[in-house]
Amino acid sequence: MRFSAVTTVERLLPARLALRARPLLDALEMALLARDARGRAGRMSLIAFSIRIANALIAFVSQVLLARWMGGFEYGIFVLVWVTMIIVGSISCLGFDTAVIRFISEYREKAMWPELRGFHLTGRLLALITATIVAAIGLAVIWGLGERIEDYYLVPFALGLICLPMIALSDLLQGVARANSWAVAALSPAYLVRPVLILAFMAAAIATGFAPSAETAMLAAVAATYLTTLAQLTLVTGRVERQVDPGPRRYLLRHWVAISMPIFLVESFFFLLTNADVLMIGRFLPPGEVAVYFATVKTLALVHFASFAVKAGVAQRYAQISHGDDRAALEVFARETAAWTFWPSLAMALVVLVLGKPLLGLFGPGFDQGYPLLFVLSAGVVLRAAIGPAESLLTMTGNQNVCAAVYALTLGVNIALNFLLIPQFALWGAAIATAAAMTFEATALFLTVRRRLGITMSALPHRAARLKEQP
Repeated sequence: MRFSAVTTVERLLPARLALRARPLLDALEMALLARDARGRAGRMSLIAFSIRIANALIAFVSQVLLARWMGGFEYGIFVLVWVTMIIVGSISCLGFDTAVIRFISEYREKAMWPELRGFHLTGRLLALITATIVAAIGLAVIWGLGERIEDYYLVPFALGLICLPMIALSDLLQGVARANSWAVAALSPAYLVRPVLILAFMAAAIATGFAPSAETAMLAAVAATYLTTLAQLTLVTGRVERQVDPGPRRYLLRHWVAISMPIFLVESFFFLLTNADVLMIGRFLPPGEVAVYFATVKTLALVHFASFAVKAGVAQRYAQISHGDDRAALEVFARETAAWTFWPSLAMALVVLVLGKPLLGLFGPGFDQGYPLLFVLSAGVVLRAAIGPAESLLTMTGNQNVCAAVYALTLGVNIALNFLLIPQFALWGAAIATAAAMTFEATALFLTVRRRLGITMSALPHRAARLKEQP
């Protein structure tokens, strides 16, 4: 027996209200309960959205506790190191963590099983090898330039580098799971299990006599990352083996690298763009200021939910439609995803602005000074959400090169503005620079999608469609 939102509402609500709600509920059922690819994309977006809500709650509580346990100075050191490791570990996949979504969809659609088997093995090995090399280089840099690095950063960064191979492998496995619409397997390890384990290991360490320091927090992060990723590897590998029969492998390394490298640039620019403010505050300001800004960003995480959830759920669908050469269907779906992203982001931004000050106060004394920054940062995030996952649309339709160029320009704008504004205006400078860069990013992606694909990536798709139909 299939659940029906329409039938349920008709039973519970008065006839007049049920009649008014019927069109919305019909659309919801079509999007989420359909058995076709569009329904799978909608369900994955909804699951991703739910996981991100749980992640934000877990992350917020854990960051509040860590800040209170460690104090602003040690907490600022930890968050700067951990954010850096997440960025470096993610880009160590060289774009294969996103390219896997495109290749799995293509090879499965065309029954290219040897190529699919070869890509599965190559992606995992490449992520591990590359991240290990990057970690070794990082340790060599710390060893060689130790005198030029603040003493309190040396040990935490050295410990963080140990995480890199597992962070990279986890991102690659997340891409494999997303390509197969395994939303829980894709997102729960990094966004639910790992933060809970970090908090649990940190609490256990403090209870057994370890100092509540950045070094202890990084040890907890190392243990949690290895345990989570190895469990994820076992789970995803088992499901892949049940889906793809054993057989010969074919390796198209040159082709895979040629496609993945522009995606690698996009991902690198994206990660640096979304975290450049935190990294550059760490360059110009003391750890206590880093802690305040990071707490503000964490409070803002609610606004990012919809963007992340939709991006996680629709990339595979973009790839499927583009390989089927149905341009009209791609245009309709792209506009739908823009609306899916914008309206929830706007609603959550209003919630964050109302509750932001007391939430920041939970981190401890002085953290509420980040509350005014929320207004500037929220405006940038909502404006960016208005065009939906435009970067995924470009990447999955073979326009990864121009997408990389857009993000390179946006990153340049972001870094330049941070360099100019942070020394003059401190945290306000970082917030203004970040919001301005997001505005530039949204404008550039909107124009690029319209020029390359002829699609108006807008949160108001019906109005855009009517304008297009006019003679």
